[in-house]
Amino acid sequence: MTEPETSRLQPMPEDWQRALAVVAHPDDLEYTCSATVAAWTDAGREVSYVLATRGEAGIDTLDPAACGPLREREQRASAAVVGVTSVEFLGHRDGVIEYGLPLRRDIAAAIRRHRPELVITLNHRDTWGGAAWNTPDHVAVGRATLDAAADAGNRWIFPELTQQGLEPWNGVRWVAVAGSSRPTHAVDAGPGLERAVRSLLEHRTYIEAMTDEDPETHVRTFLTTNARTTGERFGGRPAVAFEVFGR
Repeated sequence: MTEPETSRLQPMPEDWQRALAVVAHPDDLEYTCSATVAAWTDAGREVSYVLATRGEAGIDTLDPAACGPLREREQRASAAVVGVTSVEFLGHRDGVIEYGLPLRRDIAAAIRRHRPELVITLNHRDTWGGAAWNTPDHVAVGRATLDAAADAGNRWIFPELTQQGLEPWNGVRWVAVAGSSRPTHAVDAGPGLERAVRSLLEHRTYIEAMTDEDPETHVRTFLTTNARTTGERFGGRPAVAFEVFGR
């Protein structure tokens, strides 16, 4: 018996040139979708990263004042592995990001600066699809990114951005949510999977603090297992899934 049509993941749209990924923390993209970023940059597409925080509250044994700069360095190195050179940090406090106008304004400003056709963010839902509760930071940034994609195109929302020289950008065609429990589309992860492993390994300080497992074993097992599981709904190819909202 063939699987129901509704369970199949569709290929991601490909008629775009610029993407902007907006997430809460260093490693958010690497744990979810950097294999696709590697494939996209290989194809000549432009991908930029914007992070709400520096992840400074993420390691219990490191004071935030020391942790933030370290995790920023790791994030920049991680992005470079998959061909991303533009990495910005918005300076919100790790662990206590609040959904609201300041966050929406900051993300709308980033969208106006980068003028992407595709915006990527992380799961904005309360859970990861079961009993695993999502973090408030992920929920706030994901939700604000979905809203800011529209805010960026309206000159009468945050008019101060126009006064700062950031003209409205109404060119966002899709927002793709990585890590969603309700995926609709997928990208073949095979070509970028090895670089995704190396990219996530650049967050070594965080990984070593999080698990006693060998970092490379932890990273490779996590990424390949997820890609293989997603691939069961994408023609058997290892894949990364997204919930795609069109605009």
